Amino acid sequence: MERENMVKSVSRALDIITLVSLKKGGLGVTEIANQIDINKSSVYRILSTLVKYGYIEQDEDTARYKLGYKLLEISSKLLESIDLRVEAKPFLLQLEKETNEVIHLVVYDQGEVVYIEKLEGNETLRMHSKVGKRASVHCTSVGKAILAYLPTSIVLDILERKGLAMQTDKTITTKDDFIEELAKVKQMGYALDLEENEYGITCIAVPIFDHLGKVVAAVSVSGPTLRMTEERLTHLQSLMLHTGKQISARLGYELRSS
Repeated sequence: MERENMVKSVSRALDIITLVSLKKGGLGVTEIANQIDINKSSVYRILSTLVKYGYIEQDEDTARYKLGYKLLEISSKLLESIDLRVEAKPFLLQLEKETNEVIHLVVYDQGEVVYIEKLEGNETLRMHSKVGKRASVHCTSVGKAILAYLPTSIVLDILERKGLAMQTDKTITTKDDFIEELAKVKQMGYALDLEENEYGITCIAVPIFDHLGKVVAAVSVSGPTLRMTEERLTHLQSLMLHTGKQISARLGYELRSS
């Protein structure tokens, strides 16, 4: 949306909500005003309105402002309305049972992936991912699994806007190499993240398609590189491809014979 088409007061309110969300203990009026360059009286009026509608609440002891439960209510309704999570859950649970590793389900949104489901598995693994968090598409297996099935024009636009930031020294950081990687992903039907996003973490992901044949999500298995050996990844390929097809079928995707 072009800036001239935006309603300034709404934009400022959303900026304040975003800013407050980044501080666990909340923020005061002066802190908010200093960070977004709005006078304190304007910030106070916006906060008062947000408090009235439940999007922001004020701590009685500290007088600082924090996110309100209205946002959680809306988020819950959004998650409940995503049939993908409901349809995919049984297959994700089965995948977790068979692998004992971390399972992720993500959707694509505005050049990034958003985690909408995470199963922890039975093995110990610390990852930065969590439900609701966004991640880059170029260095994650789920991101690559989705991008491989998007139009080239969209992929190039994403790379232009988001870039190919180096997360580790194994991240693909040149456009030509990344386009070549996506061609391989599409040919194989699955994508790999070989410590490209987090050191010590290897992932394998497959795309999920809807009834129109459009890629709408991706599912992955993540584990420590020590366990996710080349031999194990080879074993997981057929399991992941099968899982992707099962979930896609539940979304109405007509599986084509190869």
